Amino acid sequence: MVDSWERARRILQDAGIPPGRLAGLRPLTGGTYNTVEELTLTDGGRHVLKAAPDAPGLSHEKRLLVSEAEFYRGAQAAGVPAPRLLALDEDGGVLLMTASPGDPWDTSLTEAEQSSLRRELGRHVAALHRITGPAFGYPSGALGPPAADWRTAFTGMLDAVLDDARRFGARLPRPVDEVARTLGTAYDALGEVTVPALVHFDLWDGNILVDRSAGPARVGGLIDGERMFWGDPLAEFVSLALLGDIRKDEAFLAGYREAGGHAEFDTPALLRLALYRAYLYLIMLVETVPRAMGEDHVRWREKAVAPELVAALDAIRDRAS
Repeated sequence: MVDSWERARRILQDAGIPPGRLAGLRPLTGGTYNTVEELTLTDGGRHVLKAAPDAPGLSHEKRLLVSEAEFYRGAQAAGVPAPRLLALDEDGGVLLMTASPGDPWDTSLTEAEQSSLRRELGRHVAALHRITGPAFGYPSGALGPPAADWRTAFTGMLDAVLDDARRFGARLPRPVDEVARTLGTAYDALGEVTVPALVHFDLWDGNILVDRSAGPARVGGLIDGERMFWGDPLAEFVSLALLGDIRKDEAFLAGYREAGGHAEFDTPALLRLALYRAYLYLIMLVETVPRAMGEDHVRWREKAVAPELVAALDAIRDRAS
């Protein structure tokens, strides 16, 4: 049994904060993989602790907090609102960060607030994408060493989740080998990507904090960067328009382009975007098995996510032929 207080004191010590300043600890909900806790200090300060689980996961879900730490370093260099990294233990299993202001994006936002926030978000994401890495792939090393080219890195990422689908017997809308063959017809489009950019890859609404403490709503922080990799900025658009089409998000794209982001949707770009959609939706379908999700949750993913995977595969078939 993990002693949460002892773990918190230990990571505070690693961050150069006297452990005796720990005044409170409470679990935070909303995450789907790691344990997340809020630490309150005697001076009223708040920090967030994340701890990796012992439970089985997908092949890329090893040392995720190493990738998250890399995201926060990159966000700080980009001047983007996000938690600031305070400490990562030497095993990469416990991470301490500052708490960002605000609450997850929700339906209480007015249409005008949403438009303004999406434009601001576009500018922040463009700034993130100006941060580049030394090579392509997950910085955690979960799938092996970084690759010199994007095709090698991303096809390895796809191969890993397809192997997971076979290993866990995941329920997919098409046979795994058929999925693999369809994906393979689009791989040549990956050769256009030559610079490894910082990609969060999990910027759905729940990971975007909205802060109203100083007046009009603004982006308070981009959180949960554990899925981060060095790769194609276009991949970011999948979670930003989860189960949708980023091309319809005019406010986001306006802000992204204003800040220097490149967002053109020619045939090679659309092929790559379909590959990235397929990757995320494969993850969402396969992870239901090792996480032992309830049948209701599994059925929802089969109803909502599986058709999007089929649509991505069909888009590849139609454009690659």
